[in-house]
Amino acid sequence: MATMGRPRAFDRHAAVTQAMHLFWEHGFDATSLAQLKDSLGGGISAPSFYAAFGSKEGLFQEAVAQYLATHGQVTACLHDAALAPRDAIETALRRSAAMQCGPDHPRGCMVSLGVMSAPSPANAAVAQPLHDSRAETSAGLLACVRRGVASGQLAADTDTQALAMVFDGFLTGVSTLARDGVDADRLDAAVTQVMRLWDAARPASGSRA
Repeated sequence: MATMGRPRAFDRHAAVTQAMHLFWEHGFDATSLAQLKDSLGGGISAPSFYAAFGSKEGLFQEAVAQYLATHGQVTACLHDAALAPRDAIETALRRSAAMQCGPDHPRGCMVSLGVMSAPSPANAAVAQPLHDSRAETSAGLLACVRRGVASGQLAADTDTQALAMVFDGFLTGVSTLARDGVDADRLDAAVTQVMRLWDAARPASGSRA
């Protein structure tokens, strides 16, 4: 009697990475279970898939968590009080633009793209970590601008909400531009231009941080 071969080892991290790329490229709703199973090696059965991840939603949550722990860390500097606030914002924008044009994964930002192409109402809850991440980035930008005012690096009458919103809107727009094929050098040059808005808001007699 022929003996069965040893079951192929299951690399969970690699599987979640492949799923992350699919969700990043297509969004939650447009990514099918068949695509996910194929990305896991093509031979995984539906029962094995559900045993490993529980559901498509469960796999998505793992994929988002992996993204936030890796690629999503490009904006973590916004919360580093040891950095000058201008430097924190500029670093976050440049790192994010470079990451979104990286060659080893889909272009754009999984968070921004996932929020803009939100799942259907029936699946809205799965996108909550993306919304939470967006809110954290927005709060980080606002905190940096407020630190700039408090430290005298920005004029006292600076509209902190408006200036933070400009940087936030730019960061969101980078995802669309990267997905459209704009290269990293052009996006980096755009960061240089948008940071001039910070410099324009400095006190008349102040100096750059």
